[in-house]
Amino acid sequence: MGQGFLQIALTLSIVIAITPQLGKYIARIFLGESTILDPIINPIEKIIYTVGGVRSKEEMTVWQYIQAIISSNLIMGISVYALISLQTILPWNPNDLGMPKWDIVLHTTISFLTNTDQQHYAGETTLSYFSQTAALGFLMFTSAATGLAVGIAFIRGLTGRKLGNFYVDITRAITRILLPLSMIGAIALIALGVPQTLAETLAVQTLEGGTQYIPRGPVASFEIIKLLGENGGGFFTANSAHPFENPNGAANLLEIIAMMAIPSSLIYTYGLFANNRKQTWLLFWMVFVIFAVLIWVTAFGELQGNPIINQALNTELPNLEGKEVRFGWAETALWAITTTATMCGAVNGMHDSFMPQGIFSTLFNLFVQIIWGGQGTGTAYLFIYLILTVFITGLMVGRTPEFLGRKIEQKEIFLASVVLLIHPIMVLVPSAIALAYPISLSGISNPGFHGISQVVYEYASAAANNGSGLEGLKDNTLWWNLSSSFSILAGRYIPIIAILLLADSMSRKPTVPQTRATLKTDSLLFTTVTAFVTIILAVLTFFPVLALGPIAEGFKLASGS
Repeated sequence: MGQGFLQIALTLSIVIAITPQLGKYIARIFLGESTILDPIINPIEKIIYTVGGVRSKEEMTVWQYIQAIISSNLIMGISVYALISLQTILPWNPNDLGMPKWDIVLHTTISFLTNTDQQHYAGETTLSYFSQTAALGFLMFTSAATGLAVGIAFIRGLTGRKLGNFYVDITRAITRILLPLSMIGAIALIALGVPQTLAETLAVQTLEGGTQYIPRGPVASFEIIKLLGENGGGFFTANSAHPFENPNGAANLLEIIAMMAIPSSLIYTYGLFANNRKQTWLLFWMVFVIFAVLIWVTAFGELQGNPIINQALNTELPNLEGKEVRFGWAETALWAITTTATMCGAVNGMHDSFMPQGIFSTLFNLFVQIIWGGQGTGTAYLFIYLILTVFITGLMVGRTPEFLGRKIEQKEIFLASVVLLIHPIMVLVPSAIALAYPISLSGISNPGFHGISQVVYEYASAAANNGSGLEGLKDNTLWWNLSSSFSILAGRYIPIIAILLLADSMSRKPTVPQTRATLKTDSLLFTTVTAFVTIILAVLTFFPVLALGPIAEGFKLASGS
């Protein structure tokens, strides 16, 4: 037990040490300051801007920024849909894989376009190397960069700056952050045993005289951007539980750190934009404490094991169902909370096999979306909760609702409410429809309380742009492909539009001098209140489905039935 919790503590310590360094680097990039990569990247970016007709010095209005996001994403989505549909006549298809059904191609394209990477297909038997790398790999970079650009634009608006230029932001996010870190990470993964090849599936003779087929491919480059960019889609069906994606403890450590690096660092980046490092660290530790508690709840549940099985065996064993023995209960619990906290969605064990405590914690992450949240957008959600807390507490104590010297008024609260309300709508409404038709639609493989969790988890994962799932669900059907695609699209683009409109509104407000009536937001007391407001809002919204799902399942197991 002690060794497992020590592994978790050491991993989190590394993340804490990385956060300010990477946060400073990201801030320098988007504040237009010099960085170590300038001599190499500046000439490349000039060529990109020239070829693309981008005026790099030109600031965009909020609607120009939104239009640039929607139009570029639409073009990329249509292009990738065509590439996957035509994979039979395109190169790098050594296993001669045919064209997938139109609905799975549509779902896959939408999923990867939106940084969700929810997979209803088996990667090694469905998509060619070209589809995996040139199509999905391309979207992994651009979707992550889009989210990062939105997060930076929101921080700019919140701190009184203009939103910037989307094409410049997405280019810098790729050339100066995602691509360099991915190259270093891919080389490290190759050194640790992750394959990187275009060779076809290997057929070998077993000792019994049978034939075993060993899939391989350009995995290392795919693996690192899936984690660093909070994408989560696996090259293989087993995702990061597959030994070719995650071969050993060292690779597992690297991949967990890659998931957390950018989301945690963006909080520090905000502090440099706002010139308020005190608030930065208060918010960082607020998120970190909730994160650590969820890890402890999940890890303790897995360590205790299934009480029914332990009672039958008259012993106490940890729950190792659905886990890779090379990682065990501790590293699998840490990964599960990390992947749902960062909206990555990659898995190194099967979430469907977790104890109710783990399912509760992962669902809680998907509902709240700020611990640590998605690439860029998670930071925006964090400050939206902060703005709501300013408004609520200001009304309660009779203080002026202001944030960073700018008044919080009706428009800001309306846009913040849109961001926070679209998520439960896209989770609860389709879940209710699916559960109303348990045979024809839901695809539940485990009836009862766990089956409710399977359905709700799928839509929560889609609307939160996470992509993980309780994979006992039979989700590769027309209903699931289309309904989850709708939740993915609404959960991605409606909040982005509202976030940018909110940032623009804040950037236009005049700064109000601080007085005794001004509510200070960089205090321990206010940060604690923010944590409680966030938790209460999530609990009030989603408690019924939590009570009908993991909580009820936990009581049932505890009763021995």
